[in-house]
Amino acid sequence: MFSRLLIGWLAATALISPALAGDRPILQIFVSKKDQSLVVYDGQEPVATSRVSSGKPGHDTPTGIFSVLEKQIYHESNIYSAAPMPFMQRLTWSGIALHESKSVPRYRASHGCVRLPSAFAKQLYKMTTLGVPVIISDTAVEPAPVNNVSLFEATPPAPQLFSDATLRPGVGDPTGKPIELAMNAVRPISPILHDATADDTAEPIKILITRRSQRETVIDLQTLLGQLGFAPGPADGLIGDATIDAINAFKKLRPETFAKDKSLISDNLLRAVYEAAGKGSPPNGVIMVRKGFKPLFEAPVDIASAQQALGTHFLILQSATDGKDGQQWLGVTLENKLPPQMMKRLGIQSQMSSLDFATPLEGALGRITVSDEAKQKIADMLVAGTTVTISDSGLGAETGNGTDFITVTHR
Repeated sequence: MFSRLLIGWLAATALISPALAGDRPILQIFVSKKDQSLVVYDGQEPVATSRVSSGKPGHDTPTGIFSVLEKQIYHESNIYSAAPMPFMQRLTWSGIALHESKSVPRYRASHGCVRLPSAFAKQLYKMTTLGVPVIISDTAVEPAPVNNVSLFEATPPAPQLFSDATLRPGVGDPTGKPIELAMNAVRPISPILHDATADDTAEPIKILITRRSQRETVIDLQTLLGQLGFAPGPADGLIGDATIDAINAFKKLRPETFAKDKSLISDNLLRAVYEAAGKGSPPNGVIMVRKGFKPLFEAPVDIASAQQALGTHFLILQSATDGKDGQQWLGVTLENKLPPQMMKRLGIQSQMSSLDFATPLEGALGRITVSDEAKQKIADMLVAGTTVTISDSGLGAETGNGTDFITVTHR
């Protein structure tokens, strides 16, 4: 409560805490469109705050989970008469950024970016590094401590489901439509494969836990069919002739199982392939890991009560030492009403997360089971600044080459 009052009082100015003078802070930036304010947190402590101007009607600033992708002291818009955008900090490759402006009236006035007063924009530019999380929400949210047995820790975890799951290289999302082409040098969003070979072990990893899409389902189907001696082609998530031939060849060996199954890929097929490969039941979720804006690996997870939405949540590891006693996780929950067509596609019947937990975030964590192998791999890379996004909607259109996981909750 005190921090909210402090933020309200100082919203038109900037506050720098002595905490920034010591050890490297683990910063988070929160933008409230309702309050037209920006607050920088180091842990739970607000260390800087300012008024802002977000996108006006017709050019709304998207809400969601972003991070600083690029910084330029001077930048120009490529469609708005080369309008200057000094001290630009890019949030998406489609045109959303934080930047200095001479006009910050504390109401929605921009073409989609978040305008900052001149003095504060310079100050914020000095404080941040690439990868700093930026949370944009309609109403103000603030980080709070999260203690949950499901959170990752830097010690070997107990055995979990899917302990024999094979980790595979992560892949970017090749789709996406621009939100606002307000800046030049827009980087294309394209698929790219990376092995887990990052050199900077101190750099935080970024984690996304979400529901499986057709891409993950097809990749695993191709992998398992290959292990069973069929020839589905590369495990790339694309349904080509080789994959179709492999599926049909598998079905021919079990005519009684697929006599009434007219779909190429069905739940019936997935159960049969997983059973034949000795992998148990098909998972319904996936965990993806990135580092330095590059995919590292992904693995299946199990989501209990799949008919209920997980919600959209963001966690950051503020401090990390071996064992839970030396770790501090902070988290927020963002409002995210799923469109009816997405709910139908994902098999979600209720927007409400489980009511058996104190908070929606606790409920989401309690329903997710990560494999022992994936947990151990993450434990080996766990450092302060590691983030976890939990979302129903999968890889967003903005997530791709040269980004962390970007989750847009509203455009």
